[in-house]
Amino acid sequence: MLKREDTGNIIGKVYKGSMAEEVGIEPGDSLLGINGNEIEDIIDYKFYLADEYLEIEILKAKGERWIIEIEKEYDEELGIEFENPLIDEVKNCKNKCVFCFVDQLPPNMRSSLYLKDDDFRLSFLQGNYITLTNMSEKDINKIIRYRISPINISVHTTDSELRKRMLNNKFAGDILGTLERLAENNIEMNCQIVLCPNINDKKELDNTIRDLGRLSGSINSVAVVPVGLTAYREGLQRIEPFDEKSASYVIDQVKVWQKGFRDSVNRNFVYVSDEFYILANRGFPAYESYDGFPQLENGVGLVTKFKHEFYQYLRTLQGTIEIYKHVTVVTGTAACRLIREICDDLVKRVKHLKIEVVCVENRFFGGHISVSGLVTGRDIYDNLKDKYLGNKIVLPQSMIKTGEKIFLDDYTITELETKLGVPVQISEVEGKKFIQTVLSPENRVKEGEDECLNQL
Repeated sequence: MLKREDTGNIIGKVYKGSMAEEVGIEPGDSLLGINGNEIEDIIDYKFYLADEYLEIEILKAKGERWIIEIEKEYDEELGIEFENPLIDEVKNCKNKCVFCFVDQLPPNMRSSLYLKDDDFRLSFLQGNYITLTNMSEKDINKIIRYRISPINISVHTTDSELRKRMLNNKFAGDILGTLERLAENNIEMNCQIVLCPNINDKKELDNTIRDLGRLSGSINSVAVVPVGLTAYREGLQRIEPFDEKSASYVIDQVKVWQKGFRDSVNRNFVYVSDEFYILANRGFPAYESYDGFPQLENGVGLVTKFKHEFYQYLRTLQGTIEIYKHVTVVTGTAACRLIREICDDLVKRVKHLKIEVVCVENRFFGGHISVSGLVTGRDIYDNLKDKYLGNKIVLPQSMIKTGEKIFLDDYTITELETKLGVPVQISEVEGKKFIQTVLSPENRVKEGEDECLNQL
């Protein structure tokens, strides 16, 4: 018999009809081990679960200890969820980066937004970027032993002393040594460089790309993204924003490297985020130049992919389409020109359709924040409250918290609908889905409804 407080691996949900339900596992039970191995976090659980024969040690809610034998397929799941999805505590970031966005947040937001994680498990499971500075030797060994790939890594610079200064961490210098160790053990990586004018750009950027290029066998891609600067930088190091001239310089600088990598490793390897092209007022690269879009979550190639999907689907709409509808489409200022361009072309294709595009200036964060993903509910309301909004409002999914209908400022979709008196629909950031959301009368278009849309 063990006390309940001896373990934190509490099972919060058991799926109906699952193996777990069949063998008597229940919500409130705790998972102690698999095949004699202690389960410290979700990575341990997923690794040991892959065996086809399992001896699972369970602590029942009433204190009984069970050993359950299970034979299963290699990829078959037990059918449980833990109350804490990570099982272990999140590893917090101990850096004080000069460009940290969390340090630039306005006051009085929900507490979770001020949490700075630097957890390799979240990098693998959710795509988070980590600096590798908040890891123990045990953590690195676990990555290597379990072959956890890919890992997303915030590099910023490979110059040891400069990286220490940028991250304000005296242990941040040996980034190349750690990358080389992971590469030697066949761990795949994606890297990012948050570029700050007059700090890690120009010559420093060349050196960083050169160093990372030597590991191109294990590093899949490198994203170069501009520093995000809000209006809340009091007491922080002064950093200049990128402008049209400096953004153009970065694009041209990286182009030279891309040509060399295309010749040597048959891919561009290093990619510039969409924001640089918007700031520079330059055209976006071709669809093929993004090599499968390995850094979409970093805003690299999102515009090109979206346009490709939009026009590819638009061409499939056959016959005359008539829809008597007025739709208000909301976006951030960065994507304003793109959304207006594609909406004009959609209106030309669909008779009686009217689309009003509203580009919301980010007053909540202020500074130089222009991306749609950081637009808040209050700013949307303030921009729309005095306008005729037609039949519905369409917002991109990037504005909404994952899994919930809530904005960064805790404004809800329901609150926005109630105050504006118009239904709000959320569109995935995908060209085809955007067209379907604009044309559909429903809250969400499901797969298989293309034929219905073609007949509208």
